[in-house]
Amino acid sequence: MTASYLSGRLAPVPDEIDALDLPVEGTLPPELTGRYFRNGPNPRPGEEPGHWFVGHGMIHGIRLREGRAEWYRNRWVRTTRLDGAPYLGDKGVDLAAVPANTHVISHADKIFALVENGLPYEMTPELDTVGPCDFGGRVATAMTAHPKEDPVTGELHFFGYGWAPPYLTYHRLSAAGELVETREVEVPAPTMAHDFAITANHVVWLDLPVVFDVNLVGRGMPYRWDDLYGARLGVMSRRTGKVRWFEIDPCYVFHVGNASEDEQGRIVVDAVRYAPGAFQAFWPTIGGTASPAAHTGGAALHRWVLDPATGVSKDEALDDRDVEFPTVNETLTGLRSRYLYAVTKDAIVKYDTGAGTSLAHETGDRTPGEAVFVPAAGTVSGGGEDAGWLLSIAGTDDGAELLVLDASDLTQVASVRLPRRVPAGFHGSWIPDA
Repeated sequence: MTASYLSGRLAPVPDEIDALDLPVEGTLPPELTGRYFRNGPNPRPGEEPGHWFVGHGMIHGIRLREGRAEWYRNRWVRTTRLDGAPYLGDKGVDLAAVPANTHVISHADKIFALVENGLPYEMTPELDTVGPCDFGGRVATAMTAHPKEDPVTGELHFFGYGWAPPYLTYHRLSAAGELVETREVEVPAPTMAHDFAITANHVVWLDLPVVFDVNLVGRGMPYRWDDLYGARLGVMSRRTGKVRWFEIDPCYVFHVGNASEDEQGRIVVDAVRYAPGAFQAFWPTIGGTASPAAHTGGAALHRWVLDPATGVSKDEALDDRDVEFPTVNETLTGLRSRYLYAVTKDAIVKYDTGAGTSLAHETGDRTPGEAVFVPAAGTVSGGGEDAGWLLSIAGTDDGAELLVLDASDLTQVASVRLPRRVPAGFHGSWIPDA
C-alpha cells in the first residue's frame, strides 16, 4: 500500500522545472515586486523516507515584478544526506545532513531553508543551494524552523532542541546576522518544541507533553504523547533570561499565531491548540498509510493570558473551526495584532480578535496552504494593520495556483496559474526586492 505522503496532494513531483511569463487572472498589485518561496517535503524518485516530515526539502518559487509573474521554478535543497534522522547532539547525526524541508526565510540579506532538527541551508534568490550555515561555527545545536524577527531591532530570535542535554537552547542573531547570544533554557526532558513566540520584552516557550522516545528511532518521528509530562508555558525576560512557568491544561501546539503584552503587562498568546485526544488521533496518521487529510476536528484557535505579576494563567477557546498555519502582519510583532489569518481544508480565514468575529474565503476543491501576509507600503502601528495581501499556494490533485487576496476583506485580487501541481507543504515567505 502506498504511503499517504507519496500519494494524492502530498505526492512529490519528480523533477525541477522552470517556466516564464506565467498566466495571471485579475491584476497583480505592482507593489508585489519580489519572490514568494514555499518549502515542503519532496522525496526524490524512488525514495521512501518513512514519514512525510522527513522527505527531502523542495522550495517552490514565484517571481513577481510590477504586475507580472515573471517565473516559476522549483529546486530541491541539496543537503548531504536524505535519511531525516533526528538530532542526536554531539554523539549523533551531522546537523548539516538533515533535510531542510520546513520553512524558508530571509535575514541579513541571506535566504535560509530551515528544518527544526538540523542547520539552516543558505539558498540563492534563484534557489540554488549554497550550503549549511552554523554562523561561523558558533551554533552547535539545530535551528528551529520558526525563528522570529523583531521588527524594531531587526534581530532574529531562534532556538534548538535535542534529545541530550541541553534539551533547549536559545539563540539571538543581530540584524547583521551575527550571533550575539546563546543561553540554555532548563526543561526537565526532551520534547518536540516546534514553535515559540516573542513579545516586546519576553520570549514565550512551549513545554508540552510530546516527548522523545529512543525506542521509536528509525520508525518515523521518534516522539509520542506522554500523559505524565504535563504542559506549561514559559515567559522568559529578554533582558535577564529568567523564566516564569505557567501550568496549563495538557495540549499540543504546532504553531503560535501571535503573542503580545497588554496594558497590564500580561502576556497574551494566540495559537492553534490540539486537545490530547485530537493530537493522539492525528499524530499516527501524519506519516503512515492513512491520509492526514482524513483527520478533522480538534485543532482550533485558542488564547492564553499569562500574568507574571500574579503567576495566574487564564485561557479561552477563540473558535471551534479546525484550522492550522496561523499568520499575522509580522511588522507588528510584539504589539497587539488584532487580525490573525489561518487555513482550513477549503478556506482561508481571517479572525478579528478584537471584535471576536471571523471571515472566510472559500477555495472549493483547491486546498490552500499557509497564507503569508504582505503589508502594503506605509502600514504603521495603530492603524491599517490589515492593509496588504495574503499569498497562498492552493492546489488540487492536478494543478496549483498562487492566490493573492486583499487581507482586509479576503477578496481575490489575482491568481497566478502555476505550470505544475505543487504538493501540499509547510511554510513560506515573501521576500521583497531591496
